[in-house]
Amino acid sequence: MIADIKKNVEQKMQKSLDALKTDLGKIRTGRAHTGLLDHVMVDYYGNPTPVNQVANVTLTDARTIGVQAYEKNMIGPIEKAIRDSDLGLNPATNGDLIRVPMPMLTEERRRDLIKVVKGEGEDAKVAVRNIRREANDQLKKLLKDKAVGEDEERRAQDDVQKLTDRFVAEIDKALQTKEAELMAV
Repeated sequence: MIADIKKNVEQKMQKSLDALKTDLGKIRTGRAHTGLLDHVMVDYYGNPTPVNQVANVTLTDARTIGVQAYEKNMIGPIEKAIRDSDLGLNPATNGDLIRVPMPMLTEERRRDLIKVVKGEGEDAKVAVRNIRREANDQLKKLLKDKAVGEDEERRAQDDVQKLTDRFVAEIDKALQTKEAELMAV
């Protein structure tokens, strides 16, 4: 029982860390990458749909993303969705190709992005702490139901706390890496 709870806690915490890394990957630095547009949603016949499902997203060069719509009538909505997103990008249509140039990051924009990164990190830490709280509640319930002894319950809580500390440290490391990446000119 306790082993199952610990295993479950570790899996959930790992998922939180993976989600954070995915979110951090979407926060842009000076270079273009196709994953940047993954969360941009386009109105595709009344349904919000990710850009990469209605268009081919490629890199035309190190600082430009090319978006080739599968249907000609989707060029306008795709361009509008990219412009309206929170990424601060200004796409330009060239025939059937939408070119999305990556502007250089200003010092002010870098600081704003670092605030976003720290917010994402704090959300991940809160998620990890919530997982710890749920595990501790499960352990207390086992103790109350006399399924485990006090010593076992205490050791299990200590193990859960060690897992929590380890994942919070990994979150901090991921945040420091992303901040350094953002501040590099």
